[in-house]
Amino acid sequence: MRPVLARVADHMRTDLVTLSPTMEIVEAVSILISARVSGACVLDTSGELVGVLSKRDCLKAALNASYYKQWGGTVADHMSTAIETLDADADIVAAAERFVASTFRRFPVLRDGRLVGQISRTDVLEALSAQWR
Repeated sequence: MRPVLARVADHMRTDLVTLSPTMEIVEAVSILISARVSGACVLDTSGELVGVLSKRDCLKAALNASYYKQWGGTVADHMSTAIETLDADADIVAAAERFVASTFRRFPVLRDGRLVGQISRTDVLEALSAQWR
């Protein structure tokens, strides 16, 4: 009999910082810094995931601002729209395989196409190591 594997939903974070695509980038940077997170999912007015804004994206915006001496633009102008996600019901081993094959440090987690959480490399590593304790 094959063991039942933990699911992404069992280990994902659900207390997420989210942003709006119309929010000014300077406000989004402030939110990320205050919340001490390295990125946030971007949701449109209907709650659909439309992008991810990372600290790397924000650094690019800040560097651009230092050249032109002013912040400018919205989250939509700076966010990544090539979004890779995981399904909440995926098993934790499949999630680990995705992380190994990717440069991303976290994935938004969807259930029926809606954002329900986020899972990081650390979350997956903790879940896998718990199986061997």
